[in-house]
Order: sequence, then C-alpha cells, then structure tokens
Amino acid sequence: MTSDDNHGDGMLNKGMLNGVRILDFTRLLAGPYATRILADFGAEVIKVQSKKIAKGAESNIGGYFSTWNRNKRSITLNMDHPEAREIALKLTAISDIVIDNFSPRVMSNWGLGYERLRTVKSDLIMIEMSGMGQTGPWKNFVAFGPTLQALGGLTHLTSYDTGSPIGPGYAHADHVAGLYGALAALAALAYRDRTGLGRYIDLSEYEAVCTLIGPALLEVIGNQNNPLPQGNKPANIPAAPYGCYRCQGKDRWCVIAVFDDKQWQALCHIIDRPDWAEEERFSGVVERKGHMEEMDRGIGQWTSRHKAETVVSLLQGAGIQAGVVQNAQDLANDPQLKARDFYVQLDHPVLGKTIGDGSPIKLKKNETKDWKAAPLLGQDNRYVYTTLLGFTDSQLASYEKKGVII
Repeated sequence: MTSDDNHGDGMLNKGMLNGVRILDFTRLLAGPYATRILADFGAEVIKVQSKKIAKGAESNIGGYFSTWNRNKRSITLNMDHPEAREIALKLTAISDIVIDNFSPRVMSNWGLGYERLRTVKSDLIMIEMSGMGQTGPWKNFVAFGPTLQALGGLTHLTSYDTGSPIGPGYAHADHVAGLYGALAALAALAYRDRTGLGRYIDLSEYEAVCTLIGPALLEVIGNQNNPLPQGNKPANIPAAPYGCYRCQGKDRWCVIAVFDDKQWQALCHIIDRPDWAEEERFSGVVERKGHMEEMDRGIGQWTSRHKAETVVSLLQGAGIQAGVVQNAQDLANDPQLKARDFYVQLDHPVLGKTIGDGSPIKLKKNETKDWKAAPLLGQDNRYVYTTLLGFTDSQLASYEKKGVII
C-alpha cells in the first residue's frame, strides 16, 4: 500500500500539535509511546526504520508495533551508510524535534549528536531517552523496563514480601518514561514559543522510575528506616480486612476494603460469620489488623464459592468498598470505557480491523476520526523524500539501489 492509499501526502490528523514535525529514532516501547502520544494530538511523526531492524517487536505487521506506532509515518533509512546520515541531517533541518531512546553512544557515533544537529536547525529540540542518562558511570548500559524497575526499587516495594520480588509484572517503567518524554517535548515546545530557543533534553528512564518511590526515599533519608514490601497489607491504609480474594472461576479475583465497624458488621452478615461480629479481637480496625491471616482465610473461603461480580454487587450494596480485578476481556467490555468511546478501531492493511486504547484526554467529539493505523515499513518514503526533501525519482531510485534507503 502506498502512502497515498493510507496516510496521504498531507497531515495525518488535525490535532492541536498539527504543524509540529518529529524525527523519530525510537524503538520498542518507551520512546514509541512518547511519540505516539504526540502523534495522537496531531504531530507529524516520521519514524526512521530499515529492513534490518524491522523485526520482532519492531515488525510493522505485528500487534506490538501496531499498538505503539499509530498515527505515524514510516521511512526506511540504513543508518550504517554515511549517505543516510546526510539524509538524516536534511530531515533534521525541516523537523522541530529529534528523539531517540538509544544508549548515548549511538547518535554520536553516527555524527548526529545535538551540537551537530543544531548546526542545521538552530532552534531544534532534541530528546534522548536513554536507560541511565547521558552521563555517569552507567551511561552506556542498555536497559529494559523490568531491569530499571528492579534497580529503581519498584520491584522490591510492589512485591508481596521480602522473599518474593515479583514486581508489577509488566514494563511499567517504559510507560512512565514515555509519559515523561511526551511531557518534556511539550514543555520544550512551549519554551521555544516564548524564547525562540531550542532545547537539549537528557531523559533517564532509571531516574524516571526513582521519582515514583518518593515516600520510600523520604523514609530512608528522614527516618533511617528501610521500607519493606507490604503486599496487600499496607500499614498506612486504615482498613481491615483489606485484600485481594480468589473468586469462582479460572483466575477470577476481587478486592475488598472494610474501613469501619458498620461495614465490618455488614460483611460478617453477608459471609455468614455472625460469630466474628461479636468477638472482641475483631472489634475495631486496629484489632482486626492483628488477625488478618485468619480473616483472609475465612473471607477467601466464601468468595471462592461465588463469582467476582456477585461478590462485588453484594458488598457494594451493603456499603462496603469492593471491586472486580478486571482482565483484558473485562476491560474490553467495560460499560464506562465504552460509554466514553475509549476504544478506537483502526483499519490496518495487513492486520485488518484493530482495536486499541484511545486517549484518556478528551478535547472534543470525534477527535479520533482522522487517526490512522500504524504504517507499513517505508510506506511514506515517497512523500518524505520527494515531497518534503525534494528528491527526484532518479535520486530516490539511486539511494535505494545503493542500499541507503532500504
């Protein structure tokens, strides 16, 4: 499919960032998520790819790539070739932002560091989203989300206890870094609008993770205490019982939180444990916190005999805080998300109709009507190289023959 068939030769959508052009060297999740956010709101994101790297998670016809690269353009450019780096400079000259999430040595080894790029675009904004940042003894370490979560203390603090460092179970750090990257881009654009000056932004994903554990850091620095993982029993929550309980069915769960004695009496009645309601050891939140294991066993025996939705309905009806632990299928059918048109259906030339998460930021009705599915590999070569850079057809063919544009 050509660019005319899908993305066209003009803007992809008419969002508030229309007119902002981003040269995108990012891969996998953190960087592509940052640029996806910007693309969703109208920025023209030109993703630099090549046949050599468009594999695995970066395959244009894979679901993973499709998720993180909607509303973008794709060009092919073999950055190992010296002439490709000259083309990258030409693209930089017509772009507002250049962004990558490589380790620090990559862009500089290509001769595309900030000092070089700003010679062709004086007010350029460059964002480098590396794992560890551009300085320090670990700067050249390559990192992935789960690694950074472990280093940043998140895996430890979100575990059940000190003996089971399970962590979040997904690359939460990458999502956080992506949000930081998008925020940094918007802040830099606002700064440039006011001053006319570009910015260089050194974004460390490791440090982004560390910003999530502020209270734990304060506990160490201020009180010299080592915060321990508390699982489903955090000391700062004035509720007991307070936990996640297995329900009827495969991997079905619900959460329950009892904050006062009235709720406790109601829970005892619902789960048919009137004896608990009379016992002194369960007479208050503090007392109940000292007998959590016994309560959890008894509550779990009751919840395991009922569907999660039934449990939640009964408890909420009695004024007790409870909720279903929703899986992906539950979310796909969630009435609140459906009512707010959270899910977006896009037509992909290979994958067909794809459904993905929309933006939680609602600006106007039908703001997703111009959204496009993730691009095929190099589908915007002609538009970018001939329309934007002014290459002739023979020049483009020559670059393709030499392996510069592949």
